[in-house]
Amino acid sequence: MPNQIVWCDIPVADLDRAIRFYSALIGQAVRKQEYSGFAIGLLPGGGPDSSGCLYIPENNDNRPGASGPLVYMNCSGRLDDAIAKVESHGGKVVQAKHQIGDHGFRAVILDSEGNRIALHSM
Repeated sequence: MPNQIVWCDIPVADLDRAIRFYSALIGQAVRKQEYSGFAIGLLPGGGPDSSGCLYIPENNDNRPGASGPLVYMNCSGRLDDAIAKVESHGGKVVQAKHQIGDHGFRAVILDSEGNRIALHSM
């Protein structure tokens, strides 16, 4: 079965700060890619079907915030380490690590830009 999320755009206010934040949390480098007139932070893909990016919205559209869709980031096997890095990299833990039935564990955080995301592990 293919990944359910094929791409996600995560709005940020400060691209370099967000790249550092997500690189620390997921334990892999988020690569900055620059194009004519804009840049993104490319999240490492979980395979050929899924990935996403950090981006600075144009004209204040889709600004970072704590409401809206909840994106789950795969922190398999390193959830505790990722949670431990949240605050030291400018984020905030909103819900501590907790079990979500047969679906593993998650913690809900605010990232360095104020977006609400979930860190997940089986």
